Amino acid sequence: MGRGGGVAESRALRKMPRAEAMRLVASVRVGRVVFTQRALPAIRPVNHVVLDGLVVFGTHRDSAVATQTAGAPTVVAYEVDQIDEEQRSGWSVVVTGLAVRVEAGERADRYHGRLRPWVGVADHLIAVTPRLVTGFRLVPRTAGASGLRRVMIGTTVEGTPDRAEE
Repeated sequence: MGRGGGVAESRALRKMPRAEAMRLVASVRVGRVVFTQRALPAIRPVNHVVLDGLVVFGTHRDSAVATQTAGAPTVVAYEVDQIDEEQRSGWSVVVTGLAVRVEAGERADRYHGRLRPWVGVADHLIAVTPRLVTGFRLVPRTAGASGLRRVMIGTTVEGTPDRAEE
């Protein structure tokens, strides 16, 4: 028995197939978009929907992410997860791809109809075409489980993640 109410401490990360990862992205409505702002990484929580194989999110016309994705396609990462801290289980998916503005029209109207913004109206739609999709599940480590890779994660004094594979 480990800490945390008897939950076993031994966990493993199981890589998931792309289709499963995209289903999980579609199963939640909020994620985080990672983009470049003034040559530095920036992260914003946004509402999204998965339609036509794209991750589509709305934002305000004057937002930082709207400014950075105006014009030419822009490389972004989009991350979603569900983690149960008490059970020490869950999953995480990162979609990396090209983000482009969705122009007004029938497609934009359909996307607007599916999005549920938390604040105001999302007057700027951005669609991410997935190029790289990586997903992992945090699962109990069992003897003889194939396809599981144990990753121990700690933190150094400076706060930098320290990973060691067994």
